[in-house]
Formats: sequence, structure tokens, C-alpha cells
Amino acid sequence: MTATLETPTTTRDPRQFVDPQVWDRQIALLVRDHPWDTVMAERCFGQAIAYLITAMETWGQGLEIGCGPLVDMAVHAFILDTVHYRQFCATHFDGKFLEHVPEIEFKYDGSVTRTADLIQANGFVIDRPLWERDALRCTPCAPGSNCH
Repeated sequence: MTATLETPTTTRDPRQFVDPQVWDRQIALLVRDHPWDTVMAERCFGQAIAYLITAMETWGQGLEIGCGPLVDMAVHAFILDTVHYRQFCATHFDGKFLEHVPEIEFKYDGSVTRTADLIQANGFVIDRPLWERDALRCTPCAPGSNCH
């Protein structure tokens, strides 16, 4: 299935979608909970936001997008900070809540690479090494679900 995204004329910055205090909080939580420095936390969280915004903007298209385990760590950290994640969804998803429905098994279907390409087509810069690390493992997001 092909996404219906217009090619943006400018590059989108993930930081524009998150309040600066919330951004800093997420970076601190990632550094606290993972063996990452702030540079790695910033890279992963930026990709997580680009992924979540793209998931919201393509919701309902049946694309079955998903990130690999590395970027997913930043997604999960944000989801666990429920107050801020709920507000992020309300702000950027027309008051709705973007559900996360993980599958137990990885799909091994190329969905991580397709997702990175879709995010790039949606105007975000892709940090390819973060996505390529998990390209062969692929994503555990549930097939057929309108989630991320």
C-alpha cells in the first residue's frame, strides 16, 4: 500500500513537535534508563518523534509501519511518561490517542526500512544507522492494527 503524503519543501524538525521541557525530560529519562549518553538519547528520541508524527499523519492508511527495537526504546520511554505522551497525542493527533499494540514476534518483512523511507518522505531527516541496525529484525508492531 502506498502512503499519501505530499513531499514537503522543507525539512521538519522533531523538536518543533515537543515542548522543550518535555524534550529535555525525555533525554534525561533515556540517559537514566539506558546505557546512552545524551547524544545517543537525542538521536533516538528525535527519530521516535519523527516516527510518531508520521504514524499519526498516515493513520488509517493500513501501512503497518513500525520502528526497530533501538528507536522503539525511545518510543516506549515516551509512552511511559503518560501525562506528556497523552498531551503530545492530543496536540498532534486531533485530540485522539495513538495506541501502541506490540506483537510478540518480529515480522522480518522489511517494515523498518519501509517505515524509515516513509518518515523521510514525510519531511524528516532519517538517522540511517539507527534504522539499519534493526532492518533485518524488523518491527514487532501488530499486523492489521491502526497503531504504531
